[in-house]
Formats: sequence, C-alpha cells, structure tokens
Amino acid sequence: MIRSRRRTEGGDSFAGDVWERSKCRNPEPAWARMSPVPSLLLIEDDDAIRTALELSLTRQGHRVATAASGEDGLKLLREQRPDLIVLDVMLPGIDGFEVCRRIRRTDQLPIILLTARSDDIDVVVGLESGADDYVVKPVQGRVLDARIRAVLRRGEREANDSAAFGSLVIDRAAMTVTKNGEDLQLTPTELRLLLELSRRPGQALSRQQLLRLVWEHDYLGDSRLVDACVQRLRAKVEDVPSSPTLIRTVRGVGYRLDSPQ
Repeated sequence: MIRSRRRTEGGDSFAGDVWERSKCRNPEPAWARMSPVPSLLLIEDDDAIRTALELSLTRQGHRVATAASGEDGLKLLREQRPDLIVLDVMLPGIDGFEVCRRIRRTDQLPIILLTARSDDIDVVVGLESGADDYVVKPVQGRVLDARIRAVLRRGEREANDSAAFGSLVIDRAAMTVTKNGEDLQLTPTELRLLLELSRRPGQALSRQQLLRLVWEHDYLGDSRLVDACVQRLRAKVEDVPSSPTLIRTVRGVGYRLDSPQ
C-alpha cells in the first residue's frame, strides 16, 4: 500500500499520466466551457424512469436534482431554486397538478409536465394549473432536452426597446412587464407570448404561428398550449379578464394585441 501511494503522489506518477491521457481522450464538453449549466428539478415517482431521465439529461449538459414525490419535490424546491422543473402528473400523495398550482402561488419558474396520456383533460388541467409545456410518456431524453432548452430560451434578453399599451409597459431589454407602474410576475412562456404579440400590434397571429414563435413546435393539436397561456396572461394583464381589451380573440384565426380604446 505504501509503495502504491508513493507512485500516485509524484508529479510524474503513473496515476498522473493516466489522468493526463484521459483528459486528452475525453476533453471537457463544449457546453461546459461556453455557457452556464442549466439546473433542473425532476419530480418523478417511477424509479426506472427517474434514473433514466436523470442520466440522459445529465449527458445532455444539465445538472439534475431528483425527487420521488410531490412533497419531496416542494421541500427540495425550498432548499435550492432550479432553472426549470420537470414534473410528472401521476405522483403519490399530492399529484403533479397540485404541485404545479402550489409552485405558481409564489414562483414563476418554468414547468414542463410529464404525462402518461395525451388526453385533453389531463393536458388542459395541467396547463391551467400553470405549466409551460408538456411531454407525453414514453419520452426520449433528447426530445425532453429540446423542450427544456426551448423553454429556457424564452427568458433571454432582447433588443433595447419598449412598448406601451395603455398602462401596460413591456421593457424588452429588462425583460419586465409593468401595469400601472407595478411589476407583473409572468412565467417565461407568458412573457414570450406577450413579446411576440407586442411586436405586431393590431395584427392577428394564428395559433400555429404562435406555437412556432413561442413553443418552437407547430403541431396544430398543441393549440391548447396557446389557449391556456392566453387565459393565464389575460388574468394578469387585463382589467377584466372575462372582457379583454388588450389580448383580443380573432375568431377562426387566433389572437392579437390591441391598445385599449
């Protein structure tokens, strides 16, 4: 043991040589050198799925913390704030919908739901609970990674300009929205949707256009993503959400952003 320890302590030791050769064969990945590593909280009760997704997302360049129940996930969230949450719908104890609602009471962190079914009821309830996107199981790690990165891009800063729609002011440089001088707490998806609408004031954008611009996919069946996000956004920016004067519905087309009359 002593002889082996001496060999690893020298500057030209066998262990040192192996380490140097391993660094040459396995250089640091480009994402680690170029940008901060996104941190995720994965809440999934199935051990096999949780382990597989954790391994896959780590390989894709994320730092992943995991929890096996909604209660454990909320506790972990209080201890460390991730960049995004991947949340299974079917959880023991409190389900994913309730976890999502509890998070939304105090935080606008991006949330992607994992659902075992693409049933409209599950998806709509999840989106109305405040989720930004959803992925149907079984899901490949690369697909989930693409959705995660698309959501994270929605919070990136833009050109230094602003737009006002009555008392609503959108500052693209600061990525903030105020109403009557008070900051509005928007999720990255809600903010991106408002930004896209504000770039084309008075112009109707179809649901498919908005899917491409905000969610970066254009499967028309996912138009419920747009409708649910508009509903949540109206609750925050409109004086009377049930009678909107800013985000108008264009029947048979989609939505447009108007200045109040």
